[in-house]
Amino acid sequence: MANITASMVKELRERTGLGMMDCKKALSEAGGDMEKAIEDLRKASGLKAAKKASRVAAEGTVMTKIAEDGNYGVIIEINSETDFVARDDNFLAFAEQALDAAFANKEADIAAILEGGIEDARQALVQKIGENINLRRLDRLVFEDANDGIVESYVHGNNQIAVLVALKGGDESLARDVAMHIAAVNPLCVRAEDVPEDVLAKESEIYSAQARESGKPEEIIEKMISGRLRKFIAEISLLEQPFVKDPDTKVADLLKEAGADIVSFVRYEVGEGIEKEEEDFAAEVAAQLN
Repeated sequence: MANITASMVKELRERTGLGMMDCKKALSEAGGDMEKAIEDLRKASGLKAAKKASRVAAEGTVMTKIAEDGNYGVIIEINSETDFVARDDNFLAFAEQALDAAFANKEADIAAILEGGIEDARQALVQKIGENINLRRLDRLVFEDANDGIVESYVHGNNQIAVLVALKGGDESLARDVAMHIAAVNPLCVRAEDVPEDVLAKESEIYSAQARESGKPEEIIEKMISGRLRKFIAEISLLEQPFVKDPDTKVADLLKEAGADIVSFVRYEVGEGIEKEEEDFAAEVAAQLN
């Protein structure tokens, strides 16, 4: 009888989403053969998409949808394994379906949307195209009253970057310009005071080490660190950045001139934060030939 280890059960659970006892039983009956256990589970249940679940899905699309009165918008990211599938009509149709489901229910999270029927569509698509498909994340920006502000979006680069922005004051054109700027420049936060303390601490540590290599007096070093931190904060704070369409104007001045203020923004870039698997295609082919 094969020795079924805890790590084997863990891997099978991660690849199938089934319970520990089901996975342990399947491995035992398959003599410890992981792929056979998966195949047996697929034959015995509705586990049609499990075989693909361990693959990294870091390609895909980002999409937005805005309410007609402009007070509400949603943004989502749907991932696939390859860019080829990300351009497939079936994939894009599923992404639109997921976007509509997210838009229709302002309270729903990803789990609720999947349970509402999107999961069945996702698994059917996985079976049809042979790749892992993942509804990765979604966000919403909402004004309860349409008179309170405006939500606008901008999507760039064949749906590779998408931005939602919420403004008080201004108009759709201004909101879209700000969203386009965010897509291009990628600020970390709206205002200088919003920069997280851990980010400041990390940068301060780096600048401190760099400055002390200069051998200058401590009071000069402190000024060097402060100056570099101020520059860093200005570079990552939306309101302090030069407007991408007019670098002589700060975003803060652009908004002030229009009598507007930014409430918040959300920026998605496909695959950001996902560790992609590096594949050596030539080595893979050589290995198969050998």
